[in-house]
Amino acid sequence: MTSTLTTGTLGTVTPGSAYDLALQGRQYIGGEWRAASDGASFPVEDPGRAETIVEVADGTLDDCLDAVTAADEAAAGWAATPPRQRAEILRRSFDLMIAQKADIARLITLESGKAYGEALGEVDYAAEFLRWFSEEAVRALGNVSTAPSGDYRIITTLHPVGVSLFVTPWNFPAAMATRKIGPALAAGCTTVLRPAKETPLTVLAMARVFEQAGVPAGVVNVVTPRSSSASVAAMMADKRVRKISFTGSTGVGKILLEQAARRVLRTSMELGGNAPFIVLEDADLDVAVNSAMVAKLRNGGQSCTAANRFYVHEAVEAEFSSRFAEAMSRVTVGHGLTPGVELGAMVTGQERDGMLALIQDAHDRGATVAQGGDAVDAPGHFLQPTLLRGVPLDARAMEEEIFGPVAPVATFTDIDDVIARANSVDVGLVSFVQTRDIGNGLAIAERLESGMVGINRGKVSDPAAPFGGWKESGVGKEGGHEGLLEYLESKYTAVSW
Repeated sequence: MTSTLTTGTLGTVTPGSAYDLALQGRQYIGGEWRAASDGASFPVEDPGRAETIVEVADGTLDDCLDAVTAADEAAAGWAATPPRQRAEILRRSFDLMIAQKADIARLITLESGKAYGEALGEVDYAAEFLRWFSEEAVRALGNVSTAPSGDYRIITTLHPVGVSLFVTPWNFPAAMATRKIGPALAAGCTTVLRPAKETPLTVLAMARVFEQAGVPAGVVNVVTPRSSSASVAAMMADKRVRKISFTGSTGVGKILLEQAARRVLRTSMELGGNAPFIVLEDADLDVAVNSAMVAKLRNGGQSCTAANRFYVHEAVEAEFSSRFAEAMSRVTVGHGLTPGVELGAMVTGQERDGMLALIQDAHDRGATVAQGGDAVDAPGHFLQPTLLRGVPLDARAMEEEIFGPVAPVATFTDIDDVIARANSVDVGLVSFVQTRDIGNGLAIAERLESGMVGINRGKVSDPAAPFGGWKESGVGKEGGHEGLLEYLESKYTAVSW
């Protein structure tokens, strides 16, 4: 079984829109749209055509430090801005983002390759962080209590951490920006964001949205150096920066944690995943397959929360895999801006080739390709949705994080054994369990070593919930009230009266 390929159409650009401004490729520093100080630029590619969309400013170290200066100069004023006023600005940002949803989604598709329908969903998800944290901005509450001795009062107050540095990935360029900027602005922090080199345009469009909403100059800054290592290291070494939040691979996260330790920076790290998807013998297979399609193919599998290792009870594996393969075969593959396309291109040819190597490794070790398994013969970085059956546990696909539309299936019979397998990796971001017995599902969830668990569903992300992992999947939480607290320092004052 193979999937259908169609090609895309770019559509029109609204002159003067955030979309149009983003295509100018300029950085946003201190409320000004600037080229790189040395005039250099780099190309941003449309993965669906393997063609350059536009050239974007290749920010220099001076540009990055100028952004830190702008954030530092704006910090005191923004921290002193009443929480209700910060909340109203965030709410306006939400409204503007929704009003410009179509244009922002088009940008996401053009530079990340994802299907336009999914891009629209990302804009909704990203905007919701702004609405949620507009509501949380007024909830940075301290408390007053009597000391156990009874002779003084304990006053606890919360204060903005300060200038916060963000490094975001390419797979959800809008959502990963708002998930960090939203709580930071709500808490009274100013920000500098360095987006992934593959997807800077969406973040530049977001900067325009914040500008339109009335965020003061210097509170949100976006720099676009093509190479991040030297620029991020320089900003982290600057004493005016008080926090770094990073979303990306565990390997890069470890490097940043080492650098942060030199200055004891506050850190939030949302790192890699390797999510087990466990289908018990009593699972409703209609629900399980629907959940698997979401957990595996959302964003083309290019997500840290994507289902990675499928463990299916041997009594239902044949039926589950047959249904899963059939559902995959009906997915339409093509340029993300083509109507009806459900699966767009992978972000780069290197990422696609990496998936092909995983498929080949599994096949060489005895796995069967039940669906897909090949690249698509067309311009762009396309890969068929792929299902592998009978995958041995030592195959790379069962050990490494898969960042693409590839689902390896293995069987189990003993629940203790499959839980041990699920917990055998060094990361623990999310796990999925499919069962009709909710009590049993909850009992299994308690034993799984991950920060999040989805029972009878394939998606767990929600701005109202604390997002984050255990073990090497990260440090800290994003979303929920916990997300606001990541940008606040507590101060204890002892008072006698």
